[in-house]
Amino acid sequence: MSHHSHPGLARLQPYPFQRLRALLEGVEPPAGVTPVPLSIGEPKHPAPDFIAETLRQAIDSSIGRYPATLGSASLREGIAEWLTRRFDLPSGGMDPITQVLPAAGTREALFAVTQALIDPAQRPGVIMPNPFYQIYEGAALLAGAEPIYLNTDHASNELPDIDRIDAATWRRCGLIYLCSPGNPSGRVLSQSFWARLFELQDTHGFIIAADECYSELYRDEAAPPLGLLAACQAAGRPDYSGCLVFHSLSKRSNVPGLRSGFIAGDAQLIRDFTAYRTYQGCALPLHTQQASLMAWQDEAHVRDNRAAYRAKFEIASRLLQDVVPYREPEAGFYLWLPVPRGNDEAFARDLYAATGVTVLPGRYLSRPTAAGDPGAGRVRLALVAETGICEDALGRIRQFIEQTD
Repeated sequence: MSHHSHPGLARLQPYPFQRLRALLEGVEPPAGVTPVPLSIGEPKHPAPDFIAETLRQAIDSSIGRYPATLGSASLREGIAEWLTRRFDLPSGGMDPITQVLPAAGTREALFAVTQALIDPAQRPGVIMPNPFYQIYEGAALLAGAEPIYLNTDHASNELPDIDRIDAATWRRCGLIYLCSPGNPSGRVLSQSFWARLFELQDTHGFIIAADECYSELYRDEAAPPLGLLAACQAAGRPDYSGCLVFHSLSKRSNVPGLRSGFIAGDAQLIRDFTAYRTYQGCALPLHTQQASLMAWQDEAHVRDNRAAYRAKFEIASRLLQDVVPYREPEAGFYLWLPVPRGNDEAFARDLYAATGVTVLPGRYLSRPTAAGDPGAGRVRLALVAETGICEDALGRIRQFIEQTD
């Protein structure tokens, strides 16, 4: 008897970090050199003590109960209040009952949204920025959709140029993923961008899925990044029609292991997504919900987090801008560096062999297109380690570039 798996599984590409391990296999840095991984965006700043303490206090009373898919009323209310404060939404502009749904981090929700809301019988296209978070591509393939890559490259100022897409492609688009602030560029989408996308959405009827997991790691305290919900309000779309945002505590609060985030936006889409997730079984444990509520209610630790990243970006600018000029990111914790001589894989391998510093080749985050591969010739650095470790690693990178130039 033969067994048939989902055909989309055969189209899944190796994850970037699998490719990186294969690239570095057999390569050894010099003896006595302490390796420094700057390749993966896993926050290393200390998590706030109160989050772990809340978990400890809540677990005994919660571990014996099933959590509801919708999450507790208090968590949904806390999330709605945070969204209203953070994005300056009007009072009552976010209904915690119908427009908010807790999730097990953005990864789970970003993947599941296409399974729930895309009709595979239509063979729809799913548009995504290129480079991109690979979950977008896998979600499209396993939902029976076709990934459509929108290059964010030097020619487009590392922003998605939606006017590059023709009307026929928009007509078959079921959903567009966007990441703002961007991974890996750190670029933020503007109100004029969203206004143009809303025009296209009104014509063609696709869903907008905005990955905003880096929204709280911005450089300028006076200029927090615009989010999709605020853009909807500014454009006179207070019901967030066809729009969903995805947020997480992983980067904001340095708790990637908590696996906690949420989806918010269009009430009809939230209702449909809730029905799907009731069967999927990804409800947040009650103790996780209580700790999450505490995290969303506190901003002091988030300001401290931003200050730590800001200091590291300033160190990076001092050490690298004059030897490998790059666009300063507006937000996030990545540097998106052009590499000397343009071979990102060779640069990453040779850098590791010479210095023990691991970076991610840009082509592992992108796909080749007829217009070129927008990830090739760049590497991504995640400035997630403590300041001293990052400064040491950045100094090694500078020395490597100067010696090989």
